[in-house]
Amino acid sequence: MKKVDKEVADAYFRTRTRLVIIFLAVGFLVSFGVVAFAEFFSQFKFMGVEFHYYMGSQGAVIVFILCLFLNAIFSDKIDKKYGITDSANATISNNKNTD
Repeated sequence: MKKVDKEVADAYFRTRTRLVIIFLAVGFLVSFGVVAFAEFFSQFKFMGVEFHYYMGSQGAVIVFILCLFLNAIFSDKIDKKYGITDSANATISNNKNTD
């Protein structure tokens, strides 16, 4: 089985953890930040409705789906940067010791 250098593995997981924290922060801000400041956001209109209502009814879901797609794209780029590919994962998975 191919061994991964500890420094590379640490950098990889640090980068992935940072990415997860960023997307969780965006999700938190979209979900709870808009609600916390609903009175302020009520003065803005988006597609004919008040902004806080739109974000509560549809906007947060749309942002969540965008975060999922962006996470997949950024994760692929991070995997390539650190040399983690689908073929390498398959090779490592197939050669597992079952002891």
